[in-house]
Amino acid sequence: MNIIAVIILSYLAGSFPTSIILGKITKGIDIRDFGSGNAGATNAFRELGWKVGLITAIIDVFKGFASTYWISQLGSGDATIMMLLAGIFAILGHTFTIFAGFRGGKGVATATGMLIALFPSALPFCIIVFILVVIVSGQVAVGSILASITLPIAIFVMSTISNIEIHPYLFYFSLIIPIFIIFTHRSNIKKLIDGTEEPMEKLMLFKKKEK
Repeated sequence: MNIIAVIILSYLAGSFPTSIILGKITKGIDIRDFGSGNAGATNAFRELGWKVGLITAIIDVFKGFASTYWISQLGSGDATIMMLLAGIFAILGHTFTIFAGFRGGKGVATATGMLIALFPSALPFCIIVFILVVIVSGQVAVGSILASITLPIAIFVMSTISNIEIHPYLFYFSLIIPIFIIFTHRSNIKKLIDGTEEPMEKLMLFKKKEK
């Protein structure tokens, strides 16, 4: 029953529809009817402004961290497995929220919260990759995908150099994360291929000046 409690509570925590609630409060809209149609922090930045977008990102990150770090402790057995279960179901809750017709976000912010709890030493490398990609290209989707791919590479390199033993399940999970992020960004990938994916120019430091 403890495992079931961890799964249910983590899913419900992840399901908290941050951007949808803030969209209703600040502009009286359903964020999913605008922009990319996504209920995540990136679309909140685009459609609701940077302040609301930042609040959305912080809360969505916290959902993943709280589930992985605290809710997982309700379960008995291997602590790492409990943390993985809690984090995974928090991400699934965010992506398929029960509170909004199972149409949520893409899981990046909530996954980041999970990674803060699980991989605190590897996460900075992912964040650096994400920031560099975004300030150069303005493409948050590309930054998210490349950052997720950086995770297993960083873990492997760090464990090899430092001789730190990594729980096998943690490494296997780090390989699954990029697959999930690519899956949730499949519409962005299609737009990138078609050349219709709009960059977030406000985040670009090296954008071309208009003549």
